[in-house]
Amino acid sequence: MTEAEIMDFTREAILITIKIAAPVMIVGLVTGLIIALIQALTQIQEMTLSFVPKIITIFLAIFLLLPLMAEALISFTEKIADKIIGMT
Repeated sequence: MTEAEIMDFTREAILITIKIAAPVMIVGLVTGLIIALIQALTQIQEMTLSFVPKIITIFLAIFLLLPLMAEALISFTEKIADKIIGMT
């Protein structure tokens, strides 16, 4: 494998990591902002009020997006496996 191919695989791995993590992180961010606004408006500063809804929405997002995440990882893994097989 050449250095250029290694750099391409590394770049693709980073992009797939971002592609997999970004939707879940965005869901957590939006949920956190909504909860923070609600806390600011009602002046309720309970720690569990911000933690519980975020963890529930993040788990729900992971559950719903898991097939897409798995598909991206499987295609990348197959691409790497094909490259390894082709090296012999």
